[in-house]
Amino acid sequence: MAPEREPKLAFPPSGSSLIGPVVAPGLHVMTYNIRRRGPELLPRSPDLWRRRQPLLKRLLAVEQPALIGVQEALFRQARFVHQALGEHFRSIGYGREKNKGGEGCPIFYDSRRLQVIDWRQTALSDTPTVPGSTSWGNRTPRVVVEAIFLDLATGTQFQAVNTHLDHKSRTSRLRSADALRSIVQASPHPTIMTGDFNTDADTHPYDALTGQGLLVDTWNTAEERLTQVWGTFPNYGPPKHDRKRIDWILATPGITTEKAGINVTRYEGGWPSDHAPVQAVVRFAGDE
Repeated sequence: MAPEREPKLAFPPSGSSLIGPVVAPGLHVMTYNIRRRGPELLPRSPDLWRRRQPLLKRLLAVEQPALIGVQEALFRQARFVHQALGEHFRSIGYGREKNKGGEGCPIFYDSRRLQVIDWRQTALSDTPTVPGSTSWGNRTPRVVVEAIFLDLATGTQFQAVNTHLDHKSRTSRLRSADALRSIVQASPHPTIMTGDFNTDADTHPYDALTGQGLLVDTWNTAEERLTQVWGTFPNYGPPKHDRKRIDWILATPGITTEKAGINVTRYEGGWPSDHAPVQAVVRFAGDE
């Protein structure tokens, strides 16, 4: 089926979901940079974590993705995400620093639908097994979490990869893309990759991942687009079309994308994060 290029919605109604819970064989996937908790700011700042917490909870509670790759999650924020999603959710991943604290890129999953077979977290550096290590021009550590899941509803095994590339170093993003390619190439399983890639979807890191048919962008291959092509980093401003699309859900070509959307839901004008979550419903080959 050719992708439906005209989206149904400009903005999802704030009281409803963009996708919501999905039944098998469809799998609801989200990537979401939830914006780390920062220092004390002015009381009316949209970036204040205590202002954003209830908004994030509302969004996650109504969307209920079965698999969500999160970026910029400090420990207490990750615990809050777990609570917002519900008691059936579990997570894997830890902080990116040497002591395994600090920001993390955890993968959350609905344990009623998915079971972890194996997982690991590595640094995006020349010494990937050394926590907190840096290379390639990035001053802060960058990590990737990868896992093999069993879909309890269909019996399919697949790989999930979640990451957050460097925001300053172009060299780091390029070398990190090479490392991510290697992870996908080394796995016999179909792969879903989520992340904040800190670069637009027409740059060399994007080409490194989607070139030669290794991965496809679910936004491009979706049979139905639920929203307009919003920039995924509104930074608390109005959604715009001329902003970069730096948050992606990529997949190996055998995975079908039924729906995709960039969720610009705001609650009473407030954003849960400076990023907009990207969502997709995917289906694995052979799943009926």
